[in-house]
Amino acid sequence: MTGFIIHLLRHGPPLRSGLMLGHTDLPPLDARCLALSARVRSLAVERIVTSDLSRAAHSGEYLARETRLPLRRDPRWRELDFGAWDGLAPEALDKGALSRFWADPDANPPPDGESWTGLRARIAEALADLTGPVLVVTHAGAMRAALSVLTGLDHRGVWALDLPYHALLSLRVWPGSPMTGQVVGLAAGAPG
Repeated sequence: MTGFIIHLLRHGPPLRSGLMLGHTDLPPLDARCLALSARVRSLAVERIVTSDLSRAAHSGEYLARETRLPLRRDPRWRELDFGAWDGLAPEALDKGALSRFWADPDANPPPDGESWTGLRARIAEALADLTGPVLVVTHAGAMRAALSVLTGLDHRGVWALDLPYHALLSLRVWPGSPMTGQVVGLAAGAPG
């Protein structure tokens, strides 16, 4: 069984940062990032897949044009759905409910939102459709869910990983049942 490489790139900052942005569709602060384009050119990828939310999709489209790689939008690569919390500042939420969510996102999902298991299942389905090498422009929660699906790390393990805007997480993936993976690279933040 041969593996392939997937690169997961977190989108850049949205127009309004610091909010619980799940499925709320805010555009990016700047869809063009020449430094990211240079980083992507150095990756040996055959195509780009992007979340359909504009904060990721605009960057994915820009990178596809700059690199002349085919692009596919896939809504399964969206961020966790924060339900009633979506679009709100964390300070506006009940501190106890938010703490319970971070401690156990399956037992305490956001009101009318998605559980950690639900996010992992959606991302596992999206991963199963990938063949490498590929770049996925997505969100921090989706990146953490992919890492969890491929390595078996629980939510605490993957949330210990800092994934700022423009972070690039690279994984070697071995298809099969179950699909497994190994981290082969992490570049945090915008390239300089």
